[in-house]
Amino acid sequence: MPEAAKTVLRNARVFDGHALTEPRTVVIDGTVIGEDPAGGREVDAGGATLLPGLIDTHVHLHVPENLGTLASWGVTTGLDMACWPVERVASLREVTGAADFRTAGLPAIGPGGNHAKMPAMPEDAIILTAADARRHVEARAAEGADYIKGIAEAPGEGGPSAEALRALVDAAREHGLKTVVHAVSPGAYSVAVASGAEFITHVPLTGPIRAEDIAAMKAAGQIAIPTLTMMEGILTTGPLAGRFPVDGLLRSLADLHAAGVEILAGTDANDEPGVPVAVRHGESLHHEFELMARAGLTGAEILRSATAGAARAFGLTDRGAIEPGLRADLVLIDGNPIEDISSTRALRAVWCAGTEITPAAPETARDS
Repeated sequence: MPEAAKTVLRNARVFDGHALTEPRTVVIDGTVIGEDPAGGREVDAGGATLLPGLIDTHVHLHVPENLGTLASWGVTTGLDMACWPVERVASLREVTGAADFRTAGLPAIGPGGNHAKMPAMPEDAIILTAADARRHVEARAAEGADYIKGIAEAPGEGGPSAEALRALVDAAREHGLKTVVHAVSPGAYSVAVASGAEFITHVPLTGPIRAEDIAAMKAAGQIAIPTLTMMEGILTTGPLAGRFPVDGLLRSLADLHAAGVEILAGTDANDEPGVPVAVRHGESLHHEFELMARAGLTGAEILRSATAGAARAFGLTDRGAIEPGLRADLVLIDGNPIEDISSTRALRAVWCAGTEITPAAPETARDS
């Protein structure tokens, strides 16, 4: 794999967070975006589109190869939402020349929800009280977790109590960490919103998000990560196949969007045995974009949700835009994704911190 060096991309239309610029020059100088083209290897982009590296804000990482697969699809950062034990996280952090990642480590769950039934889930993931929640956050912070993950269930469905979830969020803030709360039913979504967490991940499978919860999210500045790809899979080929309409997922996202709630792109990508639906790393983000477009988001909004918006929301100040001094996380594609979001699949080149990555084969992109 080529080492990071100076590469000069000529005639690239750059996504600046709102639109595509006229063709311009971008310098990859080692691991960052530079300004001086002198001495660099010249590459003529021929008017192709250059995007900041894509960020999938909800993935699950199991083996180092997951990071390589993400990168091959232009996903240069993956935000993992449950990874343990700490030895697995440490092995992933040793990977170079692939996607970067952040992780929540072990999630905080209740005693009776679906997560408590997972065979490999440690008992110390369960929080029953506010004191348990504080201990959970202290342990994750000591392990180096980048944020905290909690699981909300509808009242009576075996999740953490509302008090415990609020304590989890409060304790995370005391440690300088944000919290992501999982919710997959309307009732669970209400609990998640009431927790005060910065992020609510998923949209409900069994009905729309309640209007009062959307209003509360907007008022509190909470951010939604819908993971439509996973939810669609559960409703079409997974355990709830045929029981609820996929259009309901799109309606929830459309309602969030109409209310002005900030939305980030995330897929719930995973390949661990026993999950409800396998969602492919990297490739799935492009499908997520297409579902977001069906729900009414514009191409520019979708791209921001996986670049500058995601970086800002998760405090990744060194990426998310194509500006001198930022990480050289870049994706070169054919076509105009603002007009046709599916063109993000037409990968020509990918760079992770200046290292060029072999993109997914064009025939794979077309057939997916």
